[in-house]
Amino acid sequence: GTAFSNDASATSVGTIDSEGQINTTAGFSIIKYVGTGSAGTIAHGLGVAPSMVIIKARDDTTGDGNWLVYVKAGSVDETDYLLLNSNTEATDEAGAFNDTAATTTTFSVGTFVDLNQSSINYIAYCFADVEGYCKVGGYIGNGSTDGTFIYTGFRPAWIMQKRTNTTGNWLIWDSTRNTSNEVTKYLLADVTNDESTDGGIDIVSNGFKARKSGTGLNASGSTYIYLAFAEQPQKFSNAR
Repeated sequence: GTAFSNDASATSVGTIDSEGQINTTAGFSIIKYVGTGSAGTIAHGLGVAPSMVIIKARDDTTGDGNWLVYVKAGSVDETDYLLLNSNTEATDEAGAFNDTAATTTTFSVGTFVDLNQSSINYIAYCFADVEGYCKVGGYIGNGSTDGTFIYTGFRPAWIMQKRTNTTGNWLIWDSTRNTSNEVTKYLLADVTNDESTDGGIDIVSNGFKARKSGTGLNASGSTYIYLAFAEQPQKFSNAR
């Protein structure tokens, strides 16, 4: 990755100073900044708009310790926020991301203490779509064991997904704990539970397919978002 330090007042890239590490090939950057208490913009360095940003206060003693999640996919957009540490649905609130979509240079923060309290240090993890490697997207469940197919354009090695129209855990699946389909082992990002096993998903060459009708994965008519990674960028990998 490439390191950068951005003085917003000098470079006019964002209104809040930031610095961090950027890997444009992987579509991923790690950005640290100090909150101002006023709505503003922060440089992410990716050159394309991130589809997901996860933000956490590093030293806040007055906030509630939430991980705020920006998602631009499926039925969720810049007017909403999710909490990585909670199963709550997507919530419409301008105080989170200032109702402003991320651009090719910056993402926006509102005045929530969890992401922009004056003099508090924050860390942001920014994810952009990369063809053949990383995809943030959405889908609608069909309530069937012959479930919805979600196209990613690559064979996922790791998937995190969440129901967004009502409560639902953040489910994490991967191709290492189950090396063949059906993938049934999952973890939950928002609770302290041990690994669980249940009817799950098939991971295929160009995406994944739900194999259960449970509310956390494939409830009929419910909306979901996901973040998925391949083992390596397919557009740069060697044939074997």
